[in-house]
Amino acid sequence: MTMYAKDDIRSRLATTTPPSASAVDPGTPVKPSQWIAFHDVEPTETSPAGGRTWIARAANLVIAYSDARAGDRFARTGQPDEYAVLLYSDSAALRITAGGEEASVDEEAFVVVPPGDSEIEVLTDGPVIRLFSTRAEDLLQQASNADAYAEPDRRAAPLVPWPDPVGGFALRVYRLADTPIAEGRFGRIFRTTNLMVNFLAEEPAPRDAHKLSPHFHDDFEQISFGVKGRFRHHIRYPWGPDSATWREDEHAEIGTPSICIIPPPTVHTTQGIGEHQQLLDIFAPPRVDFSASGWVLNADDYPSA
Repeated sequence: MTMYAKDDIRSRLATTTPPSASAVDPGTPVKPSQWIAFHDVEPTETSPAGGRTWIARAANLVIAYSDARAGDRFARTGQPDEYAVLLYSDSAALRITAGGEEASVDEEAFVVVPPGDSEIEVLTDGPVIRLFSTRAEDLLQQASNADAYAEPDRRAAPLVPWPDPVGGFALRVYRLADTPIAEGRFGRIFRTTNLMVNFLAEEPAPRDAHKLSPHFHDDFEQISFGVKGRFRHHIRYPWGPDSATWREDEHAEIGTPSICIIPPPTVHTTQGIGEHQQLLDIFAPPRVDFSASGWVLNADDYPSA
């Protein structure tokens, strides 16, 4: 549901309430937000070369963030569905093999890795971000915040895979240099059968506190992944019939690398407060409204219906 100012491009998005949201009883509990600054907690695993990996989860998603070292390898055997690798300007250079194909990537990119066996070889020191659906059960069990989902989020839409990609599953590399930020389009949005990512622009100055964009989503989580700078996430919880469950507004700061998991249907907006910052927004399953907007850059490969 949009609540944007008229000059915000997202004010043009469709505002229809999805059936899954309208069916939710108003008394259904709202999950608390989650804030994870990876460098402030112990890593999930450490490689022989000293690379560190942190694993966290959301309702339908598993996030693996690594401060990797050259020579580290991340292998998947019998992966049940495709997963994504996100590369921003500071990311490590990678060599990825899957499905009989190989790709070397040393620039900003969105990479889709097909189901089955695959391996990521790290060529230079730097961050590596991988996104999986919750079908990756081995990673799901390692999530540092697994207890937060001991009770599923009954307000979040379940993960139902979208149609298979045109031509079948394959290793696909979408280089951001081929799709620069453009007027009339919000960020750089890509999707797969099970998730969506928006690479927002690097911002060279703090966000104007007088031009924020509070809004809410009826039935899906937003995972805001800060990769550069520092952010203040503003979150307002709705009031249900049970006042004992009401929560105060949140206006907390967090550094990077970090994720803020924003539950539906909270009102939220994020404010970059560093001298230079970048945010990646992640959704699982893919957003219908963004898909209908014409903003998805790989829509020809990934049909919505």
